[in-house]
Amino acid sequence: MPQTVSDTHSSAGIVESPRFGRCSPATVAIVVLFALAVAAAILRFHRLSELPPGLHYDAGSNGADALQVLQGQHALFFPEKSYGREWLGIYLVALSVSFLGRTELAVRLPTVVVGTGVIFAVFWLGWLLFGTDEGGRSRSWRGLLVGGAAAGLLAVSTNQTVLGRTAYRVQLLPFILCLSLALLWWGWECRGRRRGAWWRIVLAGLCAGLLLHTYTPARVTPFLFLVFGLSFIWPNRLATPRTIRAELPWILTFSGAFVLAAAPIIFHFALNPQHLFLRTNELWIFDSNRSLDYPFVLLLRNVWGYLMLFGIRGDPEWRHNFAGQPMLNLWEAASFWVGVCVAGRRWKVPAYRLLLLWMGVMFLPAALFFDDVPLPNAVRVIGAMPAIYLLAGLGLWETAEFLRKRFFRDNEAFFIASVGAVAGCVILVQGVITYFTYFQKWAAIPELNNEYEVEWSILAKHLNALPFSADTVYLIPDGQRHLQLEEGFRSYTLDFLYLGKTPVHLFHAAVPDLAQEIESSLAAVKGFSTVKAVEWNLKSVWTGDEHERITFLLGKYGRHLGSEDYGSFRIHSYSDVLLDGPWVPFDNLEPLSVQYDGGIGLLGVALGQGPGQLSIEEPVILREDLPMWAVLRWETTPDLGISYAVSLRLRDTHAKEVFKEDFILWKPDHSVTGDGGPSERFDTWMSLDLPTDISPGKYELILVVYDGDSLKPTVELGVWEPERVLVQLHVGNLQ
Repeated sequence: MPQTVSDTHSSAGIVESPRFGRCSPATVAIVVLFALAVAAAILRFHRLSELPPGLHYDAGSNGADALQVLQGQHALFFPEKSYGREWLGIYLVALSVSFLGRTELAVRLPTVVVGTGVIFAVFWLGWLLFGTDEGGRSRSWRGLLVGGAAAGLLAVSTNQTVLGRTAYRVQLLPFILCLSLALLWWGWECRGRRRGAWWRIVLAGLCAGLLLHTYTPARVTPFLFLVFGLSFIWPNRLATPRTIRAELPWILTFSGAFVLAAAPIIFHFALNPQHLFLRTNELWIFDSNRSLDYPFVLLLRNVWGYLMLFGIRGDPEWRHNFAGQPMLNLWEAASFWVGVCVAGRRWKVPAYRLLLLWMGVMFLPAALFFDDVPLPNAVRVIGAMPAIYLLAGLGLWETAEFLRKRFFRDNEAFFIASVGAVAGCVILVQGVITYFTYFQKWAAIPELNNEYEVEWSILAKHLNALPFSADTVYLIPDGQRHLQLEEGFRSYTLDFLYLGKTPVHLFHAAVPDLAQEIESSLAAVKGFSTVKAVEWNLKSVWTGDEHERITFLLGKYGRHLGSEDYGSFRIHSYSDVLLDGPWVPFDNLEPLSVQYDGGIGLLGVALGQGPGQLSIEEPVILREDLPMWAVLRWETTPDLGISYAVSLRLRDTHAKEVFKEDFILWKPDHSVTGDGGPSERFDTWMSLDLPTDISPGKYELILVVYDGDSLKPTVELGVWEPERVLVQLHVGNLQ
């Protein structure tokens, strides 16, 4: 960038000689690069195949789409998952998978490599921005300290270590943005002094255009380049027809390269405008449905929430951070605010102005969008992250300069060496702390099982280890949904990691046509004799299978062979599955009208054994070789605040209880009755595992509805008793 203005407030203090003794800036730069490489190797690559412990939904989606790319299904934009994703990150994963196979490491490696590249790009950019003063004189030591401190703090940040090892394509944004700005600055500075400026400007423009292929918030980066370019006109008032004509070829070269690189994705959105706002339509704060006509209140809330990143509170998501630690600790935040103040004071100088504009523009995606994600969300400010650390490095330099002018005016070399040594030691200590925080504390927290959906990886490895079975089919409840297209439910992690050939079918168990879906899927499989159904013991994603709907249906239409427990999941085996007619959860619902004083009512019941349904109007003879099942239909009053559960109990003629099983009343949206909402009807499916050694005789099946929190039963209106007899049962022959 042109250094056209002499800054009367500059920190020109030291006019640096090229060396201090035998130590030149180039030598120190090599040492800094080596230290950064060691830090990155330890904190970013150590145990990468095992930490994080699984693949988050977005990472699994990238892996599944990468498989499609390797199979020849190419695209510039992938709209089916995660509100749509640009192609670049997916193609990098595809390249990694082609070498490393379908492994978790193959999905993580590209983003970890790119995230590591950000560290070195920040160092290079800091050196370029601050390695000379406004008069063009060398300030190599300033550039080294600002760039080295910024890159070092970034390398050892706990927040950036956690985020950098998670397979998010977001790492592409800061890396390519840093490269573009560094190349632009480098080319612009040397455009009148030596060859090579043209190709640097072209590369800068290509990188700027490539940004639009990375991550949705990158769509604001053209405004950063535009505003920064226009800022040379207004603050200094130096734009004349002559200067504009002189700079126009360089501007057109950059703009042409930008358009060339961005054209494919621009054409895609022109042809598919519905893809452009898949994500922004869900989050825009000026949508009255979201802001309730108070968008500026949300804006202030967002701004305040993200200011917490600087020394107060960080991202609370475990896959982004550790224990809500702020992005910058207190002393780093103090250095950052010093850098902001200095840059604001010297805003007419291009390097300082760039950092302020960069941070401001790239904070827009965080400030202008809102959802239920807790604030602050480190992912949404990832584009501003390099500027944040460069401002912290600048603040460190300016603080050191202030101290030098007052206490070390006569020993500049010793002071610079001391500042560098102290900064290096502090960063080293922070790196050690981050190492133990991540690999010992963070890696041991139980919440990671949910955050990274570890059970899907465990299940995939278990299935991969089993030999191929031509007569077996797996049915797995799944909770991942194509949110945009409203069709299908998939676990993309299993899609990516499962290498076996035994048929696997995934179902979201809350869909109303679940029975027909399972029956038609099994009917399409030829020659199977065994169906194995997975039941999750850990609920990291909602599958709609709270009452084991899949095993409920298999228990009706098949014969249970047994179950095996594998910790995070169980596998139930069934044989003799009937496919000679359509599957239904029940044939007909026998109406009831049971109103309770707690705002809930029982509208109907269906009872049965195997595929057959039993009538509650007459005594039922139980067959000991078939499981019993029940479906109860409920209706709640509006805004019900009690989370109900039910208890089904079997009692003999002597009032002795021989069986009891309790169920939470889950509504179709995976909420309990106590979550309120409008009046709603819903069904509860129940498989009753009656004792195998139950004595012949007469029994009553009794229903009790109670508050799941206080355990207090509700009573039937007009009867004022909590117990309701559903049916009379007989074990053995009816006498």
